[in-house]
Amino acid sequence: MELTLGFSPCPNDTFIFDALIHGKIDTEGLSFKVFFDDVETLNQKALRGELDITKLSFHAFAYVAEKYALLDAGSALGFGVGPLLICKKENIERIKSELQTPNCKLVTAIPGKYTTANFLLGVAYPQLTEKQEMVFSDIEDALLNNEIDLGLIIHENRFTYEAKGLYKVMDLGAYWEEFSGCAIPLGGIVVNRNLPLDVQQKVNRLVRKSVEFAFANPKSGIEFIREHAQAMDEAVMYKHIELYVNQYSVNLGIEGRKAIDTLFDIATKNEVIPKISKSLYVVPK
Repeated sequence: MELTLGFSPCPNDTFIFDALIHGKIDTEGLSFKVFFDDVETLNQKALRGELDITKLSFHAFAYVAEKYALLDAGSALGFGVGPLLICKKENIERIKSELQTPNCKLVTAIPGKYTTANFLLGVAYPQLTEKQEMVFSDIEDALLNNEIDLGLIIHENRFTYEAKGLYKVMDLGAYWEEFSGCAIPLGGIVVNRNLPLDVQQKVNRLVRKSVEFAFANPKSGIEFIREHAQAMDEAVMYKHIELYVNQYSVNLGIEGRKAIDTLFDIATKNEVIPKISKSLYVVPK
């Protein structure tokens, strides 16, 4: 059986899926047609129900939970891994002053409407309503070119913004951790509920095996990871993996599920997302 699979070209995803798609583990009769897209494109594909299995942001998951169920493996959660709100250093005093005004007109670039980053921005700074969607990798240059006032950055840009003369206004991950006491849920891997339950469970099992293989053989997928990381320095590439791939990526466990449930409960109460009638998770075997 061939299944469609979408994930990003970022090092954390290529690290996780290398063994699965390159036959380094027994795939139990499944094969995969892979689509590489940025997270917001994957979110949009999930909204349209296009893929059998896909990476998406947890914010987007709230809008497709009737179609998709969350796997126990492959998620990106953790402490100190959240999005950063940044600006140009020379603008920091003006930015801080304007953030105190109720009718704030600062233009903020976001990496997508349905990203968890944008959800957290709305919780921390509800006054920032002038938002411009942008591919995450273009946000730093837009700030440097004075096209926007603020930028919400994710992924490897956490490691590059300071060298470009940009300034951290707030670490939204740290904000979430203090606010909730939980790890921050960024993205997860979901499977289409229309697939037979035994196939959903098999996918759940195989993704975990793929992550476990990657941890046991961290250099095995280096060429695949480097190919899709493009010009990224190898040290940055591995920092990226270390930041976003951890014990929650192997198995959400009690604490991981608590973090996700807390995020969804708060978002539902604040009417940021719709109420969800189904269980979020793949039914265990």
